[in-house]
Amino acid sequence: MKTLQECRELIDSIDNEILELLNKRMKVVERVGEIKSDTQTAIYRPEREKEIIDRLTSINKESNGILNRGAIEAIYLEIFAVSRNLELPERIAYLGPEGSFTHQAAESRFGGMSEYLSLNSIHAVFKTLESKRAKFGVVPIENSRDGIVGETLDYLAKSSVKIVAELYMPIHMSFVTKADRLEDITKIYSKDKGFGQCREFLLEHGFMNIEQIPVESTATAAILAAKEPNSAAICSHIAAKLYGVPTLFENVEDAVDNTTRFVILSDFKNGISLEDKTSILVRLKDGAEAGSLVRFLEDFNDKKINLSKIESRPSKDKSGFGYWFFIDFYGHIDEEEIQKAIKKHADEVTWLGSYVKGEN
Repeated sequence: MKTLQECRELIDSIDNEILELLNKRMKVVERVGEIKSDTQTAIYRPEREKEIIDRLTSINKESNGILNRGAIEAIYLEIFAVSRNLELPERIAYLGPEGSFTHQAAESRFGGMSEYLSLNSIHAVFKTLESKRAKFGVVPIENSRDGIVGETLDYLAKSSVKIVAELYMPIHMSFVTKADRLEDITKIYSKDKGFGQCREFLLEHGFMNIEQIPVESTATAAILAAKEPNSAAICSHIAAKLYGVPTLFENVEDAVDNTTRFVILSDFKNGISLEDKTSILVRLKDGAEAGSLVRFLEDFNDKKINLSKIESRPSKDKSGFGYWFFIDFYGHIDEEEIQKAIKKHADEVTWLGSYVKGEN
């Protein structure tokens, strides 16, 4: 390959081969969909998708391939999303609006071809799943800076839907505008928190004296910036892309380690993957007695079950100021040792889901 034209011709030839192989894969996928339909098997299998990505990453490493795991995952998550839509088109409900970080999280797992339903509350996402108006739901459950999302925990406590997957997503803000020059910008839109999270950037670029207008969401900020050429917005990458506003600066947030954990909700049970996490709700009968939680946790310790999180929430029972405990631990609910630990507290534990643990 001596010329740019020769490189392009070779790329075209390789693309033709890739397209032919993708079509072969999708024909097999169609048959998988038929089998799953006959056996009432869930279309979305996070543990199977992780198994494929792990295998391909290992093969790529052994062959000294150029792609890293992130690149392989990005390519194949989109292939998986297209495959699922061929097997059985599904609707995904998420905490809106369009262009929100939850929308971005949903699209990262279900791809651009899926049908999305933007809802204005976490409660609405749960109700939509319970009424079967959508197959999957995506909601935030905790943030590395702001802590747990209490509303999600409260609805998990009383809902029939379960956690089937989790994903951790870094929260990056973009500075977007249609203005030709920085000096032309007369106002900046964002959510109130957006301005606070990007204060250092605003100071460094002399934007503190420009009018800052708080709006209900960063997606709304992008919509307004798209309509007003001399305005700008601090918003998510997906909002800028969705509403056609050019990105001038990326990653303008002050804290580089701001991450949100999202959960994917549905009505089925995952199989054991050996890299699982389980979430439970614990209502201790003798919760008012000293040491009751310690005694409960000792049973887990005896079975060598590792906890990754424990969070208390007011029980909201009529009986008084009791507490429930939301606990995450490593392992699948159907594993033998976990069943032994749970069995002793069967009437105190509500299973919220077992799923492949996300990459944090």
